[in-house]
Amino acid sequence: GEKGRDLIGRRVVGEINCVCHRCEMCRDELGSHCFERSVLGIAGRDGCMAEQVVLPAENVHPVSDNVTDRQAVLVEPLAAAFQVVEQVPVNHLMQAVVIGDGRLGQFVAQVLTAEGLRPLVVGKHERKLQRLRQLCIDSVMLDDARPQRRAHLVVEASGSLDGLRLAMQFVRPRGTIVLKSTYAAPPPIDLAPVVVNELRILGSRCGPFPEALQLLQQRQVEVQEMISRIYPLKAGPQAFEVAASPQEIKVLLRPGRG
Repeated sequence: GEKGRDLIGRRVVGEINCVCHRCEMCRDELGSHCFERSVLGIAGRDGCMAEQVVLPAENVHPVSDNVTDRQAVLVEPLAAAFQVVEQVPVNHLMQAVVIGDGRLGQFVAQVLTAEGLRPLVVGKHERKLQRLRQLCIDSVMLDDARPQRRAHLVVEASGSLDGLRLAMQFVRPRGTIVLKSTYAAPPPIDLAPVVVNELRILGSRCGPFPEALQLLQQRQVEVQEMISRIYPLKAGPQAFEVAASPQEIKVLLRPGRG
């Protein structure tokens, strides 16, 4: 189509959800929840560790010249972080806590900061927390956390069921917990506080690419320093092994020879 022709030769980033435009969710403009969707590298569509990748033109967004390749590869998780403020109205008077100091938790903290909040990040890795402090974002080691049920908003991005338990200790009655983690076959968890404290628990997944690209273009977030290591493509197995370490934030594979 016309958009596809306009994109030829340009640097782009691609959204991962490919939708049908026919189902009930698509007709309601909720394409990210399309019942017939395929998801890049996850469901019904091969990933992009290949010489050629095909995506619908509507999934592709141009990258401006002032955004580097290393920044651009992080648009998808940054968009997922921005989805929090798309779903929850926030203001600078709100107390916010982010559980988890990994890539997504760090992005969420930066997005909340760009929205005028002063979030507290709770994590397990001093090096990652130190990076947040360099960005003037408050952080604390898990063992030193002292939850007092005062936070209006808690974002759970640790990937651990213990993170959800901790979120319920931080959130105030009638506060909101946003779940950015998925839990595969979790053990039982006491949900009584959800009822007693009338909590709002909100799932949150993919987010808007244009807004994420704008944050990068306007230098409102710092993402490039999250890339801890870059490997040539031939070192792929080693890169995957290193990326499994909880000490790493983002490991990249560099295309081409070398």
